[in-house]
Amino acid sequence: MFIAKSYYSLRYGTMSPEELAAQAAAKGIDALILTDINNTSGMFEFVKVCREKNVVPLAGIDFRNDNQWLYTGIALNLKGFGELNRFLTYYRLQGLPLPEVPPVFENALTIWPYGKKQPGELKENEYVGVRHFQLRQLLTSEWRSCQDRLVIWQPVTFADRSGLDLHRHLRAIDRNILLDRVAEDDLASSYDWMVPPDKLKGAFADWPEIIRTTEKIKEQLSFDFDFKSIKNKSTYTGDKEEDVQLLSRLAFDGLKERYGTDNTEAGQRVEKELGIINDLGFAAYFLITWDIIQYSLSRGFYHVGRGSGANSVVAYCLKITDVDPIELDLYFERFLNPKRSSPPDFDIDYSWREREEVQKYIFERYGKEHTALLGAMSTFQARAAIRELGKVYGLPKEDIDQLVRPSADFEAGTLERKILSMGQRLADFPNLRTIHAGGVLISETPITDFTALDMPPKGFPATQWDMYTAEDIGFEKFDILSQRGIGHIKECIEIVQENHRVTIDMHRVNDFKKDERVKDLLRKGETTGCFYIESPAMRGLLKKLRCEDYLTLVAASSIIRPGVARSGMMREFIRRFHNPDDFEYAHPVMKEQLGETFGVMVYQEDVIKVCHHFAGLDLADSDVLRRAMSGKYRSKEAFQAIVNKFFQNCREREYPEHLTSEIWRQIESFAGYSFSKAHSASYAVESFQSLYLKAYYPLEFMVAVINNFGGFYATWVYVNEARRWGAKINLPCVNKGAFSTSISGDDIFLGFVHVRDLEQKTAKTFIAERRRNGDFSGLDDFINRTGITREQLILLIRLGVFRFTGKSKPELLWEGHLLLGGSKKSNTGKVLFQTDSPQYDLPSFEQSSLEDAYDEIELLGFPVGCTFFDMLKTSFRGEVHASGLEQNVGKNVRMVGQLVTVKYVRTVKKEIMHFATFLDSRGEFFDTVHFPPVLKAWPFRGDVVYLIQGKVVSEFGQPSVEVEKMAPLPLNPDPRGD
Repeated sequence: MFIAKSYYSLRYGTMSPEELAAQAAAKGIDALILTDINNTSGMFEFVKVCREKNVVPLAGIDFRNDNQWLYTGIALNLKGFGELNRFLTYYRLQGLPLPEVPPVFENALTIWPYGKKQPGELKENEYVGVRHFQLRQLLTSEWRSCQDRLVIWQPVTFADRSGLDLHRHLRAIDRNILLDRVAEDDLASSYDWMVPPDKLKGAFADWPEIIRTTEKIKEQLSFDFDFKSIKNKSTYTGDKEEDVQLLSRLAFDGLKERYGTDNTEAGQRVEKELGIINDLGFAAYFLITWDIIQYSLSRGFYHVGRGSGANSVVAYCLKITDVDPIELDLYFERFLNPKRSSPPDFDIDYSWREREEVQKYIFERYGKEHTALLGAMSTFQARAAIRELGKVYGLPKEDIDQLVRPSADFEAGTLERKILSMGQRLADFPNLRTIHAGGVLISETPITDFTALDMPPKGFPATQWDMYTAEDIGFEKFDILSQRGIGHIKECIEIVQENHRVTIDMHRVNDFKKDERVKDLLRKGETTGCFYIESPAMRGLLKKLRCEDYLTLVAASSIIRPGVARSGMMREFIRRFHNPDDFEYAHPVMKEQLGETFGVMVYQEDVIKVCHHFAGLDLADSDVLRRAMSGKYRSKEAFQAIVNKFFQNCREREYPEHLTSEIWRQIESFAGYSFSKAHSASYAVESFQSLYLKAYYPLEFMVAVINNFGGFYATWVYVNEARRWGAKINLPCVNKGAFSTSISGDDIFLGFVHVRDLEQKTAKTFIAERRRNGDFSGLDDFINRTGITREQLILLIRLGVFRFTGKSKPELLWEGHLLLGGSKKSNTGKVLFQTDSPQYDLPSFEQSSLEDAYDEIELLGFPVGCTFFDMLKTSFRGEVHASGLEQNVGKNVRMVGQLVTVKYVRTVKKEIMHFATFLDSRGEFFDTVHFPPVLKAWPFRGDVVYLIQGKVVSEFGQPSVEVEKMAPLPLNPDPRGD
């Protein structure tokens, strides 16, 4: 029997399932058993490729503790595969080593290594595997008379001698040891490669009974798996007909709520969608998603339903999404259609603080035997592989850094060249099993029928294969994702409800779209803190478009993506948007299909339209291109075939070559970056919800953003934004502050969570003590009641959290040292009898605001009582401020700005240039451009305040500065000394 290990035997195997199948076919091997080490990650990929090569695929698992081979399980059938999975899963989920003796499997065989068992010790369905080089030992062994329990055992780990070398390197990486320290026990046998079956049988010619036993066992093995059947939970109610009735009732109830009672178009759309959903058997999938939404709504969780599922009016009526497909002319067939070969999925976003509870509900509601997180596979990337290889050769870090540089070039025959060559072989090899960003599977039969499970740090079991395999074998995943934007929205609503006794319904999106305050913020690019529309590039785009409506924002959410921007079509879209009669469509098809976006491909659907109507590809092939561009298709050969077909069809239609090339250039620029229109629409809905909160509750909104650790920017930028909107920013206070940032009226108290080196336990302890027993009367009271350590107390004093005492920091530091004496820690707990603290005659101390600022920078990362501009040696604040740039277009100006963020871009000449964003002394943003020659002469020197000289330019009414010179401005020196 040929027993293979693929490269899914991580850092051990050297061949992909496809390579194994191809080798087997070439060698004339009729059946191959995949027995990867403690996993079944590659099983279904292996089955597929073996069937294509007319090789019978069989399934097993090689069970090992660390590097010790215990035994191998081989499935007699699909039930046996499930048995092996469940056995392995039990120990993986418990974090226990595998037992030295496995159970007796009902539908699987156990094969023991030769020498580990004696005749008479084998249980039913147990055998011993014998290698050809072990046959001599049989001559004097008791096994000579028990050949009916021996089988031919030929493991396959590599294809040839070079594969053995790769295997050695993988084992060194896995063991984290030098290559020459790899022991024989760490390695597979040097004979672990495929040999022609006749040659293998010839080696056992003198042992015919072993050959007969092996052939007999092979005849018992099968793995007759059906890839076409749906594996998800098949019903929600327990009866498919009841599912259909329930889904229909819920959809029409939601139709009345969303559209009223007289919207004929919506009613017809619901009828049509329900017909397709029920015909394809997806009623349970919709109902389970609805059930998850209902649970989260009952818990007060806010969610965003996005992705292609937002194309469905039924999903809109079930409140799975807040995107109205009729308003946006989204077609349901993009999500689900009778010809679609792959199952759909919903993407549901929750706050990062609530997602885990939703996941827990799913596992409890649908059963842990039937539920699992979707796994993922982390692969070796080229540079990372080279770094790992450099380490196994013992190279110092400096030499490894030299190796991974893109320009690295070494002579043939050198060690460096060998490492680079080996790194190329390792590129894209599976390296670690991890988990999908949010995928959850709910199966009809136990999930272990299809996979063994891992227990990642998240605490929920995960499949050992990824989304591609899940799709191949008939699973639809439920994407339960998290994002901080939803955290902003949820926490802001809670703060508003608590502080203002106002309840906000965030599903009133249509009202938000019409709100004049919201429109004004959007038009002005006042979007800092708002989901997806706060980056410098997005703020600039909104201002260039003078965006104030939903449809324009939907388009903006997609054209900002790198593919459209890099192709030059973002700028062209803006130009055509403002000049709709001043351009020509590249071809009549573009006008017909892309009139809404002025002939520019903006969405994934546009790619499908152009490929179908312009190039004549059928919708199936067009969708393959679309999926490939979103990273959800992994057959390079199939993709290239469709590319070739695209160009061939264009030639047959006699299009000019330059036209075909230009259309393809635009299509290709989408690769990996394009959004579906429904996805952009979902993002735009969330953006409007954020904008509404910022328009009416700006301070509460910024507190929520700060507490969810921001988004695009660092915390200090959001603090600046809150100040811009009228907040008074206060340092943390032991009597008024909280662990998170809090707000009272216009006063915002920064939370103790932001204080560097302050132990979380310490902060939560004194906050809990204050809430139990009232405010602290002074430093001595605080020490007596909290048992704080001296180091933590000094940190708090330096931050100014005891300013309510009216004493200076130096006074408090003296007092703290005297009260705590030489001990590192005071007595813990509240004292039984409070006594007056001793009074000390201390000298007078001076504490400057500059000292405070440096303390705040050290402990928070930014000053609070002042700004960095107040700390400058110079009083110069620039010739113009951000608000005056548009009036100075074409002029050279000098400005002073604090660096906020830098974007790195490579020019067509592969040189690096930057786009940067600064804040002026008034707290307003302005943008700069740094071309390669200027960047080399005047580089960035850290996140500090700069003097900038350059020319003001403007594009579509959005000004920026093309920098000519730039240098950091010095601060007044730190007066605190060492």
